[in-house]
Amino acid sequence: MPEDTRDIVIGNIVAPFGVKGELKVMLRTDFPERFDKGREVTVKTAEGSRFSSRIERNTPNKGGITLKIQGVDDRNTAESLRGAEFVIDESEVGQLPDGSFYLYKLIGLKVVTEDGRELGEIVQILQGGGNDVYETDTGLLIPAIKQIVVKIDTDANLMVIRPMPGLLPE
Repeated sequence: MPEDTRDIVIGNIVAPFGVKGELKVMLRTDFPERFDKGREVTVKTAEGSRFSSRIERNTPNKGGITLKIQGVDDRNTAESLRGAEFVIDESEVGQLPDGSFYLYKLIGLKVVTEDGRELGEIVQILQGGGNDVYETDTGLLIPAIKQIVVKIDTDANLMVIRPMPGLLPE
């Protein structure tokens, strides 16, 4: 993968598993088949270097998967990859249905109300619970529900919201 491409993280290596080079991986993709046996993956280390490897096996694990990739055959090598990421190029993302967005495309969107009040830019997306929550650089937390988020235009770098009572500071 060329260095000037945009990396999309599809998994994080959180720890070694066992003594034979297996890796505990937290998935960051809605397409877990990217980690199927025989697939080639790109690993980006914490220092920024990259290498490609083939998946020898995978096993579902609480909160993710356990992987064995070629070239990682002992615990020490696996430990050296702690904190590394599995990445793809932005051109490799799958198509989503209309009205669905990749989370990385929402980071940086300017948030405005329907009447034009600027509320900052999205800096983080909190996941869990009943729905996602968008956090802006001003500290505003916006529930990702249709009653509030009325328009997302990634081409215009804009999210339009209809704030419910109590959402905005007075």
